[in-house]
Amino acid sequence: MAMCVLNTTFNMTSQCHVTRAGAKTRGSKYAGQSIKPLPIHILTVGKTRSPGVQLIVKDYMDKLKPYCPVHDLRIRSNPKNSSDARVQIENEEMGFMNFIKPDDWVVMLDENGLDLRSEEVADLIGDAGNKASGSRLVFCIGGAYGHGMKLRDRANVKVKLSSLVLNHEIALVVLVEQLYRAWTILKGQKYHH
Repeated sequence: MAMCVLNTTFNMTSQCHVTRAGAKTRGSKYAGQSIKPLPIHILTVGKTRSPGVQLIVKDYMDKLKPYCPVHDLRIRSNPKNSSDARVQIENEEMGFMNFIKPDDWVVMLDENGLDLRSEEVADLIGDAGNKASGSRLVFCIGGAYGHGMKLRDRANVKVKLSSLVLNHEIALVVLVEQLYRAWTILKGQKYHH
């Protein structure tokens, strides 16, 4: 599977490893290598989170801190209280675009994005840290109607977390867990298997 990032193509193939039982598993091409830990910023459309979701997100954010700086930021949903979905998308998109810097490496979560395994998420982090010139790794989780065209055009890569449609709070929980899992894969730690 190939992924286009800016004007450079990164090959997302993984290496095969043999486990103790002799079964083959796939691993990250960066496992055991030094990875530049870009600061991660997670932008989510939404207001106040449910206490349970906030507790889980905080737990994984705390687990991520030894690997890289990580920040959780919220973009106000439907800032003009419009019933028109296009207006909602445009106004939420403005919040995303106002935050993103020109040299950020932007990952947009989208139901039509690349379907990556956990090892490939680790490769994505490795590619961003080792090959991209970005100053930050920015993940964008949209609102109920998704993302606008400006963000779609700006994103370096589009990724889906599931074939199921997830609300933004559940998507955030899945994302922070997968980011933690990816870092443990990169560091060769036992969390993944």
